Amino acid sequence: MDNPPLVLLVEDEPPMRRFLRAALTGHGFRLIESETGGDALVQAATRSPDVILLDLGLPDIDGLEVTRRLREWSKTPIVVLSARGQEQDKVDALDAGADDYLTKPFGVPELLARLRVALRHTQQLAGENEPVFTVGELRMDLARRQVFVQDREIHLTPTEYKMLALLARNAGKLITQRQLLLEVWGPGNTTQVQYLRVYMGQLRRKIEPDPTRPQYLLTEPGVGYRLRVP
Repeated sequence: MDNPPLVLLVEDEPPMRRFLRAALTGHGFRLIESETGGDALVQAATRSPDVILLDLGLPDIDGLEVTRRLREWSKTPIVVLSARGQEQDKVDALDAGADDYLTKPFGVPELLARLRVALRHTQQLAGENEPVFTVGELRMDLARRQVFVQDREIHLTPTEYKMLALLARNAGKLITQRQLLLEVWGPGNTTQVQYLRVYMGQLRRKIEPDPTRPQYLLTEPGVGYRLRVP
């Protein structure tokens, strides 16, 4: 990489830190390491990392609180690393402002893929947003509000389009049920999960080759949805 991304690794367990250090530096990333939440907040403010890898179980400040504090002033992507694998743990982290969540143990290829997604999202926020999103046979022109499958235009309802556009603008990122409901239906409907099931079913019937085995609109059971990246 000509300009290697700078990763802030926040992890208090030495064996995991050694594993991640080898994986990241071995694939061309630059690295800053923090063992506590307090130091992580200082490093994030002073070193301007491109992405943050954050363990939830820190000795001083819980990782969820670190995420909330970072989100008060920073849009830097946060990928949570945690041994807490319950659905509610993932929802809490994502709702606090994390961009993605990896449950320990995980493999290096998956970690690198999540980092690529997070960094791509940073570029979009910086103004390099491509108005046309394409994956497989699905193409979405966000500027013209048009959706095509195999060059055939698909007509969506306004609600279906809002859902798909939100997922496309955050392609590869896991969006929680609550986030979707808040953005598409408004703050009074954040518990109406049945809305998502109905509209996701409608969207899949319109854009998926086989709605029962979705290729584009992927489900994280009990947590939310993500649109597969190219």
